[in-house]
Amino acid sequence: MSDLTATTDIDSSLEGHRVELTGYCYRMLGSAFEAEDAVQDTLVRAWRNFDKFEGRSSLRSWLYRIATNVCLDMLKAGNKRARPVDLTGPTPLAQAALNPLPENTWLEPMPDGRVLPSIADPAEAAVAKESVRLAFVAALQHLPPKQRAVLILREVLAWKASEVAELLDTSVASVNSALQRARATLSDTEGTAPDTANPLDEEQRKLLDRYVAAFEGYDMAALTALLHEDAVMTMPPFDLWLQGHDDITGFMLSIGAGCAGSRLVATEANGTPAFAHYKPNPDGPGFVPWAVQVIDISEGAITGMHCFLDTPRWFPLFGLPDHLEADAV
Repeated sequence: MSDLTATTDIDSSLEGHRVELTGYCYRMLGSAFEAEDAVQDTLVRAWRNFDKFEGRSSLRSWLYRIATNVCLDMLKAGNKRARPVDLTGPTPLAQAALNPLPENTWLEPMPDGRVLPSIADPAEAAVAKESVRLAFVAALQHLPPKQRAVLILREVLAWKASEVAELLDTSVASVNSALQRARATLSDTEGTAPDTANPLDEEQRKLLDRYVAAFEGYDMAALTALLHEDAVMTMPPFDLWLQGHDDITGFMLSIGAGCAGSRLVATEANGTPAFAHYKPNPDGPGFVPWAVQVIDISEGAITGMHCFLDTPRWFPLFGLPDHLEADAV
């Protein structure tokens, strides 16, 4: 085999693990861009040291060991990403003010295609989607880094305790103890799970269709009918978050009134339905990016509208156009 062929084979073997490694690093770090950086670092380290890989474990296990060490190193800085709902209580509409916090404060959205490998089994696919939803990834950030790794490897990826112990150079008893502590912490921090994006049933699809119609028509009465009474609306990088349909629709008619006439384009993020939100272009025809909306649905109602406003970062990540023509919608 020629050196070129061998190099190509190595590149292909490593690249085949990129999506699942990105999902792992995203759950560990809570950041889409840090996760992709961590995976790139992992694959570069693996490529440089491939001649030292002795095959005593599978290539996949070896890559996860490298990725875990990369993530643990990145987490030594101590930054813990969060959602607005994790930092403060809800803001009454009368006190609403848009105060931005630094980018590294926030849990970031992630396109499904970058973190969820194709899985044929519907039950396994549902578990995978559940494990990248915003609330779950936010809850993971409450765990110490090694507990976080243990819980993801054991509960999400279904590794055996002995496999995790080998990866972390520790004992099975230590892994089991860490998992027990991690489960206890998560049970105290995680909220009600929203419905995941695929497959949505007919009623959920109709609910989303009605949401698009209400939002694009800026029909607050129609929107109120779709929102759970305790629905939340968040808008990173602002720390403000609102709870209840009265405050949400009141905000949309006041500070957020510039969103009237917007258009929504369906996408998927964090295992749940999402939309690219385009506002009318203030400088000419068509529509310009405003937010990626990640939508939580539970029990037939919309329980969360999470609007990520840093569109120069999010729209390229999601492969979304930077402009919509007026006649394209």
